Amino acid sequence: NEINEVPFFDIQLPYELALKIFQYLGKGELGRCAQVSRAWKVLAEDEVLWYRLCQQEGYLLDTSISDHSCWKLALKNCRARERTLKTNWKNRIGAVSQLQYGLGKILCDVHSCDGVVIAGYTSGEVRLWDTRTWDYTAPILEPMHGPGDAGPQPHVSFVRINSSLAVAAYEDGTVSIWNLMFGREPIHRYQHNQRIQALALGSEGATVATASGFEVKVESPNDRGFWQTTQTFEIQKLVNFLNLVPDVMGSPVTIAAAEDIVYLLKAEDPGKILHSVYGQPVTCLDVSAHEAAFGVKTFGWLLNEPNQILLYNLETSQCLKKMGNSIGDFTCVNLQNSPPNMLVTGNKDRRVRVFDLRKSESLCSLYAHQLGVSAVQMDDWKIVSGGEEGLVCVWDQRMGTKLWEMHARHPVRHVWFNSHSLITANIPDEKTPRGASITDNDLTAHRKHRGIIYAYEFSVDQLAVESVLPICRS
Repeated sequence: NEINEVPFFDIQLPYELALKIFQYLGKGELGRCAQVSRAWKVLAEDEVLWYRLCQQEGYLLDTSISDHSCWKLALKNCRARERTLKTNWKNRIGAVSQLQYGLGKILCDVHSCDGVVIAGYTSGEVRLWDTRTWDYTAPILEPMHGPGDAGPQPHVSFVRINSSLAVAAYEDGTVSIWNLMFGREPIHRYQHNQRIQALALGSEGATVATASGFEVKVESPNDRGFWQTTQTFEIQKLVNFLNLVPDVMGSPVTIAAAEDIVYLLKAEDPGKILHSVYGQPVTCLDVSAHEAAFGVKTFGWLLNEPNQILLYNLETSQCLKKMGNSIGDFTCVNLQNSPPNMLVTGNKDRRVRVFDLRKSESLCSLYAHQLGVSAVQMDDWKIVSGGEEGLVCVWDQRMGTKLWEMHARHPVRHVWFNSHSLITANIPDEKTPRGASITDNDLTAHRKHRGIIYAYEFSVDQLAVESVLPICRS
């Protein structure tokens, strides 16, 4: 109303009401509003607005509004740190260290969770590294010794870790479970009669599933903390892949792939078959909270249907999607750690493919590894893949270009990353190499046969500490 000379921003609104209006604005709009007048500047820089913006963008989620005096600055710092991290990833700026174990035994299996790495060796030893601290000390988790365990320990077949537990399965069918808070002695141990083919550990909580022979066992502690076998399932075929469904309320749900059948194992419905086509074996499996994705190998020249990735809904047991169309077998699939509605796969035809679960064809297909892809993981802008020939490649997903690669002698069997660190493990297929040492009856294997675990750190905050040379750290 220019006649009475009352400009809009001199109207006295109650502060809470004005704040209510301003909460619909983004960062740039709030910045422009702050230049209008003093009253608007106070409004546009209100801590509540910037705290909410910070939370919306996914920064500092576990903080309360009183933790920072200036949330606008906190958001600016978070964004700057993220930009620097992205640049460091792209240009391979950071520190890399090898998590080595000196006694010359050969690496059997590696797993990691939030920067804590667990490795099992042919000597029967299980080691832990916490890569979040810079002086990577590796405690050895002690096995539980029975009365007749005087001889050499059996090889470790599988290891798994989550935020509170570590599990190792041995060649002789023993499974040991450690609590990471309670020192090095196992809190529970149980035995299978035959060799263990697969081991699964819940991503949260305390549930362990193992498959041996035609039996799948699920172990978890009861209300008083005593471990017991909660479920046992009998299956007609030998299990190749085993996964526990994350975030399940009540009794645990296990997905088991046995040759050409995929089972959905629940306590109330013990033998439920999710998928079964005779003569089409399952080649890889991954499970998220509501879906299961697995690769199926078909005989293309017979049935005119190429190898595919199938996506099933676990609640309805319906097949949602058939994706992919390749001559090679799908060797690895990552659904759980991928962004929403996305899925990344590796194939024997040397390609890494990214699928959008709302469409059937792949978004991008990267020609990656000469001998086939063995491990993959992606986030919203990059893909990390590992191959049978020992290459680890980092890709820019949007551009479809390779940013950098690293090579080691053995196949890459484990890849894990978060925003600032990357862990890769090259595990040898040959556990007892001939001529591994100067004399063949010498028990220590040469270093080149042992396998290797790399830990990369791209974060700026960590690099100040990392500038200590690796040789001086020990």
